[in-house]
Amino acid sequence: MSYGSGTEVDQRRPALTITPEFKADSLRRYAELRAQGPVHRVRFGSGLEAWVVVSYEEARIALTHPALLKDSTPAEKALAAVGFIMNKPGVGLGGNMLESDPPTHTRLRRLVAGAFSPRRIQQLGPRIQQITDDLLDAMAPQGEVDLVEAFTGPLPITVICELLGVPEGPERRDFRSWTSATLGRLSDEQRAAALKLNQYLAALIEHKRSEPGDDLLSALIAVQNQEDGQLTQAELLGTAVLLVVAGHDTTVNLLANTMIGLFRQPEQADLLRGRPELMATAVEEFLRYDSSVELSTNRYVAEDLELGGRQIRRGDVVAVALGSASRDAPQQNGGEPDVIDVERAAARHIAFGHGIHHCLGAPLARLEAFIAIGSLLRRFPDLRPAADLPGLSWTPTGMMRGPLSLPVRFTPTAVGERTTADPA
Repeated sequence: MSYGSGTEVDQRRPALTITPEFKADSLRRYAELRAQGPVHRVRFGSGLEAWVVVSYEEARIALTHPALLKDSTPAEKALAAVGFIMNKPGVGLGGNMLESDPPTHTRLRRLVAGAFSPRRIQQLGPRIQQITDDLLDAMAPQGEVDLVEAFTGPLPITVICELLGVPEGPERRDFRSWTSATLGRLSDEQRAAALKLNQYLAALIEHKRSEPGDDLLSALIAVQNQEDGQLTQAELLGTAVLLVVAGHDTTVNLLANTMIGLFRQPEQADLLRGRPELMATAVEEFLRYDSSVELSTNRYVAEDLELGGRQIRRGDVVAVALGSASRDAPQQNGGEPDVIDVERAAARHIAFGHGIHHCLGAPLARLEAFIAIGSLLRRFPDLRPAADLPGLSWTPTGMMRGPLSLPVRFTPTAVGERTTADPA
């Protein structure tokens, strides 16, 4: 269906279904949609129908529009019909700032914001570097690994678990499956995994009430225990779940997506090895090029409006294709949007959203990417894919975009042995 054609009934008929095949090739498919228009009616694999915004300008409008809210009341029947329980406390991501509107959102964000200040995040740098080096040491003698399993997965979960005060144990290994199950419509198996995550964090919260530590979860409990009761129990648990999900799955995919992009353009990886001072701006380019969060969380339409030439009705669901919109963002000095350019000045993107829901953990994600990608490129100068990149399996559903595995090869070295490109 071409954009702008047909009757109102035709415009509300889904133009496509977001299938696993679509997601595996989503960068190209979203480019095709942008060529047809900025807003499209789609059906997700869950059966939920929604409007998806694919262009940069309309995305910024949608993410700040006063009629597009997180209050799902107008869309309750449509959500219930497909079992969409993302915003229900105790199961998915309910009771947190990402699923709240002001004034609740304002209060919750203020309570958590101090832990994610740029200054405090920078203080985590040495520990993130140590975790990174330990993982690379473990990889070094092998010569061939699944990079997701060996590096891009363990690094973010270790960082967020230490930040929250989650003790070492077998549960950390389960966090990735638990977190991916927490987003969107849940099958019975996914529902069980999401419940395990909630139950684990609820038990950990109770433990830290009696034995607090120097960690973010203990700090949030202290906030809840203030006389004015600023955090409810549901908000405390919902915030903990959100921090685990947003602090883990997103960065896993950002790191893996970046490496796939660099494998496809090895001259850009070589440029970073030779000019490591480019890494900070390169991270912004990686975020622009292939965002790990492909779709925003849903907005629910509180009153009829027009967006990108479409008539959007009260009760409709709207999502923003953040990855597509970032590819569409106008750049300061132009350039080709569909290639990585680590020398691109101030790459513009909305990988972290826009407006009041702009990602609070953005400084942490940037720091992890800065350390992880730079260290990986230095440590293994001949790092290369060990499988056909077009044949990789990708996240089949949901908000995220990332490979399920990424086999790589490199020249093995002894544990602790560094290449000449490594800093002393």
